[in-house]
Amino acid sequence: MTNTIKLKKGLGRGLSSLIGDTTSSVKSNRVPISSIIRNKFQPRKNFNKEQMDELTNSIRQRGIIQPIVVRKQNDKYEIIAGERRWQAAQNAGLHDVPIVEIQADDLKSLEFAIVENVQRDDLNPIEEANGYKRLIDEFQYDQDKVAKFIGKSRAHITNCLRLLSLPTDIIKLIEDQKLSQGHAKILVGLNNGYQIAKKIIDKKLSVRQAENLVRIYKSPKKFKIITNDSNIKALEKSLVEKTGLVAKILHKKNNKGTLSFEYNNTDQLDRIVMVVKANY
Repeated sequence: MTNTIKLKKGLGRGLSSLIGDTTSSVKSNRVPISSIIRNKFQPRKNFNKEQMDELTNSIRQRGIIQPIVVRKQNDKYEIIAGERRWQAAQNAGLHDVPIVEIQADDLKSLEFAIVENVQRDDLNPIEEANGYKRLIDEFQYDQDKVAKFIGKSRAHITNCLRLLSLPTDIIKLIEDQKLSQGHAKILVGLNNGYQIAKKIIDKKLSVRQAENLVRIYKSPKKFKIITNDSNIKALEKSLVEKTGLVAKILHKKNNKGTLSFEYNNTDQLDRIVMVVKANY
């Protein structure tokens, strides 16, 4: 049957603007769950198990409240928005689900999938970047057009796309949510990026501390070791890794000397003072 549906309320502002303002005549129906297939343009690859279990339990108890948006593909219905609901409905043992069928070409289908996930923060940074890359590679978007379409800054789009140049082992850390986008973007172009990434994770460094650590690796002459004593060198290295700040130890033959830290702003100074006060 054909109904007039308030799409803005059900799908969100970005999706409704793609469908066509606040109302649109679309086909609304219930169909067998087996007649639905996933969107080949779906940028999202990873689904949080805990959140999926919660959605499955909700659907099992209350059913699907928000219909799945689909388009007709031969004798099947391809999902445009609502893949989590479709998967959870299968897990809950449902045999049929409510759908809203619309007309959409491949570009619209990809746009729908990206908008739905980005606006709901459902994508990890790599999935988001791959979605933008498909718009650019397959549909002749440029970064300015992507930024305007998504509603994010050009710098955000650029930084996302740069993540795809990282080695696969670092990309895996991002996908597994062990490394944030803020941490990852400062590793782009580094030969020893994975080594630094592991230090960031192991030491639980903030983005600012990670930036300082990367700066040290890029400019080792800035923290040239004054003494040849291997124990002093090891101690300096340990301080650098634990604090993310440049540390220098000037050790004299009479066992006297100075320990100094270099900081670039008052936040780093406050952190040094806080650590000293907390331990001494």
